[in-house]
Amino acid sequence: MPAFWRRLRPRPKPTLLPETIQHFNQAAADEQHFPSTIDPRIYHVQLLLEHFGHLDGKRVLDVGCGKGRFARVLQQHYPQSRLVAFDLAEAMLRYVPSGVPACAGSMTALPFLTASFDCAYATESLEHAVDIEAALAEMCRVVKPGGRIAIIDKNAEQWGKLKTPRWEKWFNRKQLERALAKYCTTVSSREISYWEDVAPDGLFLAWLAEK
Repeated sequence: MPAFWRRLRPRPKPTLLPETIQHFNQAAADEQHFPSTIDPRIYHVQLLLEHFGHLDGKRVLDVGCGKGRFARVLQQHYPQSRLVAFDLAEAMLRYVPSGVPACAGSMTALPFLTASFDCAYATESLEHAVDIEAALAEMCRVVKPGGRIAIIDKNAEQWGKLKTPRWEKWFNRKQLERALAKYCTTVSSREISYWEDVAPDGLFLAWLAEK
């Protein structure tokens, strides 16, 4: 067993709604709406790379990774990084790129030791966590002091713009800023667009923090 996996605790029982897990296990077959790749030029990707900096030799956790599309791009940029893909749906994890360890479980009880990662990010996944405070606390717990955290998700002021499952939650900037500030020394947020040269339309927000 690789040394990194000896740092993992036994997997806890998922605390999310069973229908949420079932939903995403079924969604794994839908490549159109849940793709396994992403255009590396989109600003979501560029923002992660800018915020985290050089990642070779660093441990990075993709929280709610889906099929690992962001992890795939980070791995390509930094092949010596030590990425881990984490998601509640085991069917999604089957698409995670080779060379990236994958683990299933709940965002509210991450099966990793405290301070075991240099960086952690959640891209459009925190909205599905149900217990948002617990999920944020867990993300911050597993990142070491001085490490960095990034969350990209949807703006509560745009609620209703897209069809959503009943458990999904969107956030306003101050809500997550306050939650992250409990664990991090610096926190900032801003509206972002999918493309760097396109003005944000208010749908997506990014929160960037340093522990």
